[in-house]
Amino acid sequence: MSKNAVDQGDVRIERKGGVAYVEFHHPLSNSLPGKVLAKLANTITELGEDKEVLVIVLQSEGDRAFCAGASFDELISIDNLDTGKVFFSGFANVINAMRKCPKFIIGRVQGKAVGGGVGLASSVDYCFATKFAAVKLSELAVGIGPFVVGPAVERKIGTSGMSELAINATEWRTAEWARDKGLYTEVFDTAHDMDKAISELIEKLSGSNPEAMAELKRVFWQGTEHWDDLLAERAAISGRLVLSDFTRNAIEKFKKK
Repeated sequence: MSKNAVDQGDVRIERKGGVAYVEFHHPLSNSLPGKVLAKLANTITELGEDKEVLVIVLQSEGDRAFCAGASFDELISIDNLDTGKVFFSGFANVINAMRKCPKFIIGRVQGKAVGGGVGLASSVDYCFATKFAAVKLSELAVGIGPFVVGPAVERKIGTSGMSELAINATEWRTAEWARDKGLYTEVFDTAHDMDKAISELIEKLSGSNPEAMAELKRVFWQGTEHWDDLLAERAAISGRLVLSDFTRNAIEKFKKK
């Protein structure tokens, strides 16, 4: 891989038996520009169709930042409605790919999750985290809102938890808060302990009936069949708001911090 490709972020796949480890990376706290979002959605879709894959683990590179959400550089470059909708549709496509994937997706959240990162954690089927995995939905603070990730977050932690995060957009919530709300299944003191628990769960799932797991996955996501249209509508809202002077000024201020 070239240095330039690394600087722009990437998605890597490592296979171990029937387990596919999907790792995304970006030098700016694992933020998600459009190209990384597209590759992530395509990767999950392809692995879902791969008969050799039993379980998928979604993770990011590094120690203390799981995902910083949308790329500010890309946000500030949006200059028309179509471009805005396309960018935010990138998050919609990843969520919908995870929703439709017939394989269980296990989340490994080693550090802080912001905005779209909370959306990713909400869209996996079973999520592990460390005590460093605080969460925040910061979108309102930059003049937009968590419109695209909102349905996934609300499905996981309820309307009350979702509205708490969305309204108090500058306040971090601890990993323990996220666990108590149902976003994380377990929270560990170290990444080593988390990885051990992930391995134990994978070992159990490796002996499970793939057809039964696929049917369970369908049951878990019943009632979301309209999300292709819903998330596209939400992407259009964000795409419109990101063009406002308020949002552009707010993003510039955040970038300077």
